[in-house]
Amino acid sequence: MQVDEAEFFNRLLDYRNILYLCHRNADPDAVSSAFALSEAFGGTVGLVDGSNRVASVLIERLGIEVVDKPDPANYGFVVVVDTSTKAQLNNIELTSYCVIDHHTTTALTENAEFYLHRNTTSTVEIVYDILKVMGAPINRRVGIGMLTGIVTDTGHFKHASVDTFRTVAKIIAASGVEYGEVLDLMAATPQDISMRIAILKAASRIELDRVQDMLITSSHVSSFGGSASSMLINIGADIAFVGTAKGESVRVSARAKRDAVSAGVNLGQLMEDISNEYNGTGGGHSGAAGIDVIADMEEVLNKCRERTKKILEASLGAKSKNISFEDEIKEIEDE
Repeated sequence: MQVDEAEFFNRLLDYRNILYLCHRNADPDAVSSAFALSEAFGGTVGLVDGSNRVASVLIERLGIEVVDKPDPANYGFVVVVDTSTKAQLNNIELTSYCVIDHHTTTALTENAEFYLHRNTTSTVEIVYDILKVMGAPINRRVGIGMLTGIVTDTGHFKHASVDTFRTVAKIIAASGVEYGEVLDLMAATPQDISMRIAILKAASRIELDRVQDMLITSSHVSSFGGSASSMLINIGADIAFVGTAKGESVRVSARAKRDAVSAGVNLGQLMEDISNEYNGTGGGHSGAAGIDVIADMEEVLNKCRERTKKILEASLGAKSKNISFEDEIKEIEDE
């Protein structure tokens, strides 16, 4: 059952020994949302399977106490934070739980006792509204965490809305945190050499399609698929799909620029539709999403590109073409 912020607050008061559970490789939005809720209601922040680089720095700098791989059975109630599919929780068993999330699609709400879902640019923005309803103070630690969650989930405000900036201003005013402090924390995050290698490999393996001036790319790496797909966007792709494989399981991380989304590409819906064809899980936002399926990686990546091409062809009224970097360079030189 969907609830609003006031009812979420009132219902959560009925539980004790609460676990705020973050998705695997938890990002700052998940960690800071869980941390803010734990500070307001009491309870434990749980990481299903570690956290990403920025979130790890956040946990260390703010002294956030976390439990790795917690057993939900040891807690009175579980609040699943910033998570849209069971696969993101490594398919752990949940019984008594609720969901607070901002993704376009959220399959976990089906069996939840209640849930709070809004299509905001971050889960932190929903959590802020809960704290506002409670009249709960936002101290400096919580403020730094919440601001970092918003900055990272909006791609340094590239995907921010008017409401995002309003919430940021209110958090700064309430906590006394300066925006520069958040930037300093993020700048101090060490670069992982393995991630840098994975990103370079992804760039060298690109498959490329073009629909008018829209470039659709796909690639594959052994790890860091999310970082690699973001990198392909940063170096020129409009839509990027990067696959990683673990045994028979395939994970695809997808990213899209705002212009591609405006042209009709909704990665959250696309990933959900494709994952359903393989009885997998998928979803996310219009500009950032992913799937987990049991399938051949090349087949899934090709399907992602083909479906995207059809969407853009219908929207832009143009036929696509498969191109190589060499062909594209030659075509530019001939113009």
